[in-house]
Amino acid sequence: MKPKSLISRIGSEYTYFLSIPWNMRVLLVTNMIYAFVLPVIELFVVAYIMRNSDDPLKAMVYYLMVYTGIPFTFLVNGYLLNRFKVANLYSFGMLLSGISMLIMMNLKELTMTGLVLAGILMGASFGFFWANRDFLALSTTNDNNRNYYYGLETFFYTLTAILVPVAVGMFLTHPFSFFGHSIKGTYRAVTIGVFILTIISSIVIQKGQFQNPNLKRFLFFHFDRLWLKMQVLAVLKGLAQGYLVTAPAILIMRLVGNEDSLGIIQSISGIITALALYILGRLTKPKHRIYVFSTGYIIFMIGALCNGILFSSTGVMIFALSIVLFRPLHDIAYFPIQMKVINVVAEKEKRSEFAYIFNHEFGLYVGRFLGLLLFIFLVTYISEIVALKYSLIIIALIQILSIPLAKHIIRKSYSPGSGEKSGDKQRG
Repeated sequence: MKPKSLISRIGSEYTYFLSIPWNMRVLLVTNMIYAFVLPVIELFVVAYIMRNSDDPLKAMVYYLMVYTGIPFTFLVNGYLLNRFKVANLYSFGMLLSGISMLIMMNLKELTMTGLVLAGILMGASFGFFWANRDFLALSTTNDNNRNYYYGLETFFYTLTAILVPVAVGMFLTHPFSFFGHSIKGTYRAVTIGVFILTIISSIVIQKGQFQNPNLKRFLFFHFDRLWLKMQVLAVLKGLAQGYLVTAPAILIMRLVGNEDSLGIIQSISGIITALALYILGRLTKPKHRIYVFSTGYIIFMIGALCNGILFSSTGVMIFALSIVLFRPLHDIAYFPIQMKVINVVAEKEKRSEFAYIFNHEFGLYVGRFLGLLLFIFLVTYISEIVALKYSLIIIALIQILSIPLAKHIIRKSYSPGSGEKSGDKQRG
C-alpha cells in the first residue's frame, strides 16, 4: 500500500469516528485510556502474588474475592444511581482499581487477610467500572453500530494487551538504578503509573452528557425465557474467565520464567489480531456474530489441548497466543449479543435495562466461582500439575456448548415479535 493511500485510509477512518455520536466517542476514548490499566491488573497482580508467595492458591483466593466483590457492588451501584451521576460512579470505579493496587503493593507481607481486603476492593472497583460501562455502552449505541463500537474498543484493548505486558515486563525485570534494583520498588512505580492513568480516564468521562437510568426498581427474580438462556451463556463465559485471569500468569511463572517472558509471550502475533478485530468491527454485520464467536472458542480449545499435551514452555506459549486471539474474538461478538437481548427483553417486560445488566453479573459470578472452585479443588486434593494441565481442557470442552446456545439466542432475539426495534433506535 502506498504511503499516501495509507494516510488517506487512516484519515477516512478518523472521519468515520468523528461521525458517530459524541457520547459514544467520549466513552470510547475513556475506555481506550483505561485499556492501559487492565493488562497490569490482569497479569502482573497475579505475577506479584506468585513472586512474593509462590502459592497459586493465594492467587486464586485473591481473584475469588475480586469476583465476589463485583456482583454486590453492582447492587450498591444500582441504588447509588438514584443519587449520583453515572459518569461519577464510573470514575470512582476506575480510581478505586488504582487504590486497591497501592494497598496491595504496600503490604509488608501477603497474608490471606491482606489479600482478601485487596481482592474485595479490586472487585468493588470492577463492579463500579463494569456496571456503569455496560449501561453507558448500551445507552450510547444501537444494534447497527455495536459491531463497530466493540470492534474499535477491542482493537485498542488488544493493542494494549500487546504493548503493556512487554513494557511492564521489561521494566520489572530490568529496573532503573533510581529504584535500587528493588523488584518491589518497581512494582510500586508501575502502580503509581496505573493510578495516574485512572485519574486521566476519570476526567475524560466527565466530558460526556450521559443520562442516568430510571431505576424505580432493578432487582427481579423472574425473567423471560430468552433472558434465562442468556444467563446460561453468561455462566459459561464466567467459567472461562475464572481461569484466564490467573492460569496464564501461573503457567508462565512455573514453566517459562519471569515477568519479562510473560510480557513477550502475550505480545506475539497481537498486532495482526488487533488489526483483524478493527476490520471485523468495521465491516461485519449482526448476522456475522456467531461466526466470530465460534472461531474464538475453537482457537481456545486448540490452545488448551496444546498446553495439556505438551505441558512445557512451548505449550504455554501456544496457549498464551490462543488467549490473545480468543478473548477479543469472543468479546467482539458476545457483548453485542448480550446488548441485543437486553434491548429485546427490557422492551418485552417493560423494565429498566440496568436490571438486566445487574442480573447478568450474577450469571458471570456463578461461572467464575465454579471455575475457581474447580482449580482450588484440583490443587488441594489432587495436584497443581493436574490442575494446570487438565482443568483448562475441561473448561474448553464445556465452552464449546456456548456455540449452539449463542446461535439459538441470536435467532430468537431477531425473530418476529421479539421487540427487535427496541434495540435499533438511535442513541447518542
